[in-house]
Amino acid sequence: MEWTHAASYFFAGAFLTNAIPHLVSGLMGRPFQSPFAKPPGEGLSSSTVNVLWGFFNVAIGYSLIEGVGTFDPRSAPHVVAVGLGSLLIGLVSARTFGRFHGGNAPERV
Repeated sequence: MEWTHAASYFFAGAFLTNAIPHLVSGLMGRPFQSPFAKPPGEGLSSSTVNVLWGFFNVAIGYSLIEGVGTFDPRSAPHVVAVGLGSLLIGLVSARTFGRFHGGNAPERV
């Protein structure tokens, strides 16, 4: 696999995973942080903006998978590239948005 294909699949995973909270919040009619809020990433955007932003993320992710190389879901390197992009944006999102929604509270044993 060429490095450009790996990079494309990595970013596809990030975009597809980023779509999830925006689509879910938007479909539930709840506001959520987006790049269009004031301040960006901290303020809340309407549910409509989140549905649109989530759909845009799905479209970009799909384009990166289908438009670059020949993605094979049975190829471990292809799936690992998508998975790593997904994992990275998931961890970044958990840390970033956890401070607004109580997700960064210390674990109690």
